[in-house]
Amino acid sequence: MNRIVKLGVVGCGAIAQHHLKHATGNEGIEVVAVADVREEAARATAAKFGIAHAYTDAEELFDNPEVEGVILALQTRFRTELALRAFAKGKHVLLEKPAAMNADEVRRMIAGRGALSAGCCSSRFRFFASAVAAAEFVRSGALGELRLLRSRNLAPATPPKDPPLAWQYSREANGGGVLADWGVYDLDYLLGITGWTLRPEHVFARVWYVPPAFESFIAAGSDGETHVSATIACQGGPLISYERGALQAAKREHAWQLVGTNGSLDLYLLPQEEKEIVFHAASKAEGVVSRTIWKGTESWAAVHAGPVVDFAASIREGRQPSTSLEHALTVQEIVDAIYMSSESGGLIAVRPVDYVDEEVRTQ
Repeated sequence: MNRIVKLGVVGCGAIAQHHLKHATGNEGIEVVAVADVREEAARATAAKFGIAHAYTDAEELFDNPEVEGVILALQTRFRTELALRAFAKGKHVLLEKPAAMNADEVRRMIAGRGALSAGCCSSRFRFFASAVAAAEFVRSGALGELRLLRSRNLAPATPPKDPPLAWQYSREANGGGVLADWGVYDLDYLLGITGWTLRPEHVFARVWYVPPAFESFIAAGSDGETHVSATIACQGGPLISYERGALQAAKREHAWQLVGTNGSLDLYLLPQEEKEIVFHAASKAEGVVSRTIWKGTESWAAVHAGPVVDFAASIREGRQPSTSLEHALTVQEIVDAIYMSSESGGLIAVRPVDYVDEEVRTQ
């Protein structure tokens, strides 16, 4: 039997509850401590999941010798400094998404990580069996030379049932709006299922803010975007055509496609009943021949369980998580370039990311 990995969680909000549910339900993980500046939240969470230690200061959790790895499940603006402090105490780190406020912060974390395992939860949707099947299909070379990655996701505005989240469209708290909230998932998914082989070089983009009719649907003072569209040129020719919108005056739309010289692959990010991945193959005799390469039903459970189970496995196996800090840096470099392009109105060069051998770290 694999040894049990002992974890601590900093932040006891909504997303932490998902981490804790799946961590405490996994026989290879033991959560030994939680921390939150709200003492009542920390104590209530510890009691709910049967966790021995509840702190109001993350430093106390880092000082606990039982804790091997830490999940930072709190606002983006706090993650980098806490991660660096955790690294200094010899703790492995899993960051909520986005990994940081900007690419420079991710680079600081890479410099401070040393031989520890560290990654980001933007990998969530790649733990689906459909995503694994798509990645294997791409790796097989069946698509030929990759030309275009297309992702368009629009969500219509609906009046909120609960008070709007103050951080969700806040540049100060979250680093941005819908791009920081959902875009990092989209980019991680596209780059991940293509094996992190694409190297973005230039970005041309625009972001827009909440339509006047829907201003009451978000928290007062929100300054993050609700709509983003970008073209991302990658080394060697492939393009990423990307759009994500929330609170839109538009019908719901989710369209994912990889286009290559030998055919195209239709994908879908979210869990779905009777989900299919369809390959449209180029045929000299018939033109285009379509076939389903994967079919099944998926639920949100895999979305929430995947990152924490993979994080524990990365510690146990001496490797980096599914989305390493280097991968998170690639995503963040694109995000930063999108914001800069929209602000300047021009084309922005993306700083290259140097990948390392992430499968095995120095013991």
